[in-house]
Amino acid sequence: MNRRPLREDAMLLDVYLRVLDEQQNEFTVPGHKRRAHLLDEGLGRLVDGDVPLYGGLDTIKQTNGALKRAEERAAAFYKVDWCRFSTGGSTHTNQALALALGHPGDVVVVSRSLHRSMFLGLVMADLRPVWLPTQIDSTSGLPMGTSFDDVATALASNPDAKALVLTEPGYVGTMSDLAAITDLAHKCDVPVIIDQAWGAHFGAHPELPRHALAYGADALVTSTHKLLVGYSQASLVAARTERLDRDRLDRGFEATQTTSPAGAILASSDASRALMETRGVELFDHVLSLVRSARERLHNEVAGLLVPDESTLPSGRFDPTRLIIQLAPLGADGVAIERQLLEHGVSLESADRDTLLPIITVADTNESVTALLDHLIPALQGARGEPRDLSPALSWRVKPVQVLSPREAFFARHARVESSMALGRVCAELIAPYPPGVPVLAPGEVVTAESLDGLLEVARSGVRIAYAADPTLSTIEVVA
Repeated sequence: MNRRPLREDAMLLDVYLRVLDEQQNEFTVPGHKRRAHLLDEGLGRLVDGDVPLYGGLDTIKQTNGALKRAEERAAAFYKVDWCRFSTGGSTHTNQALALALGHPGDVVVVSRSLHRSMFLGLVMADLRPVWLPTQIDSTSGLPMGTSFDDVATALASNPDAKALVLTEPGYVGTMSDLAAITDLAHKCDVPVIIDQAWGAHFGAHPELPRHALAYGADALVTSTHKLLVGYSQASLVAARTERLDRDRLDRGFEATQTTSPAGAILASSDASRALMETRGVELFDHVLSLVRSARERLHNEVAGLLVPDESTLPSGRFDPTRLIIQLAPLGADGVAIERQLLEHGVSLESADRDTLLPIITVADTNESVTALLDHLIPALQGARGEPRDLSPALSWRVKPVQVLSPREAFFARHARVESSMALGRVCAELIAPYPPGVPVLAPGEVVTAESLDGLLEVARSGVRIAYAADPTLSTIEVVA
């Protein structure tokens, strides 16, 4: 097939490739000057493809405006008037948005399934969250985002709220009724901010959910490196500025952006946009076919396994490219299965006792998915145990008891105490099973028996406890 080169539709990719091909005598940073192979072959393989933005994709004085033009094209793709590319991942872009909302002490309504980056954005901006609980699907036990009724109650109870901040989709690809919720928030004149890190492909195919901006949201953050083809740390933030201050958006972005952005990361976001725009339907036809074939084979070869899809979850609220494998009815232990797969060089995005989540993307092939299943299915068949009831993971059952704002607790004097002595105290650190990295305890919240016992149980099952000063949870940081 004669296919148009992607660089013709992605100007940053084109500039990046031209720089690699040129012989220039550069007296700028970075210090390797793309000649590190002269010092060591392995080092050259590592850094000789590193082209910076300043003195690379553009001049030091930014005279060609390549990045600005690429961001404008991405804004046009999303049908908005503001877009920026980040080299700091969705951590940076989430925090940039937090800095663009309200003033210190203002209230924002936030889903409790937020990523730690947005929580720390609340700390940085001194915003006070009103938490929205995670809605659970009664059949599968999976999180389904936030309920319309909970949003309505929160907005009615907090008429001074400066924004509604949601995570859509969540870690397992499920989502709220975003169109209805966005319409409700706008009737209250509240802007809607969406962390869509796990939905960069949304809108690329008619069978996929639309991206958040198409549902009317005012801003979205997305990671082009997660489910598209971006370099690690590639992210973008796009917004329409009817309800948001464009100057604050720019200032928030610049305040938390590196002054030495890597050109390869920026170019990969531009290329990811171009790939979706020019070949999205073709590529996701293939991804959807791979995932559906994998579900069918798992159903046929592992009796009792649950593999939910768009037909078994609430209509329109699931990413059909997600392959979720629920193990409770099989009685299998997902952490043990993960260990077996790692012995064969197969790694999964997520594995806890009850759920496995292999990520399948546009870079996968029939051969790669077949190899996954050829190792996974025998492991599942040999791992049968006593069936368990389906129950939501701890991350989705959080019921925070907040007594201090995140910022007050973050900067308060801390003390480290034995975990049993932390009960009833105010937590001073963020503690989350990873994945998914959703905080179970966060600064400003009371350490309850339910949260502590749940974290200890998850840790004993072999799941990593992230962000805590003591990941064994023998001790916990509390407000002194």
